[in-house]
Amino acid sequence: MGYIMDLRKMVGTRPLIAAGSSVLLLDGMDRLLLQLRKDNGCWGLPGGSLEPGESLESTALRELKEETGFHAEDLSFFKVYSGEELYYKYPHGDEVYNVIAAYICTKYHGTAEPDPEEAVKVEFFPLEQLPENISPPDKIVINDLLKTKRAMHSSVL
Repeated sequence: MGYIMDLRKMVGTRPLIAAGSSVLLLDGMDRLLLQLRKDNGCWGLPGGSLEPGESLESTALRELKEETGFHAEDLSFFKVYSGEELYYKYPHGDEVYNVIAAYICTKYHGTAEPDPEEAVKVEFFPLEQLPENISPPDKIVINDLLKTKRAMHSSVL
């Protein structure tokens, strides 16, 4: 767990500013990979917090591998998210203001092997059939992906 857990030992559940990365992994059928998270019982994107000295892209690559078993062959920067709407209070009381660098991955290899400490399972979902219970910070990122894809689709027509 690393750096954030070390900080938590010092500050308890008080709000932290946590910089990290998330990955929007899309398969060849335009389905999005989500993981059913153990910490809040919601579906979410693979991702997590930076460790000291780590780049945002390295964090995305590491977290994708650790949490899902997939290795990204390429990442495309999507967007940075921050602000009040990225505040989240976990069920156990920890509070965080997330700063998230989101990346899109369409080229990857490996097999689904969820991290048993962080996820119950990982699953690909069609973009039109995403589950209802998506983790609030990830919902913002996913909604932006959907808007971008719709805009791209309508500009092609």
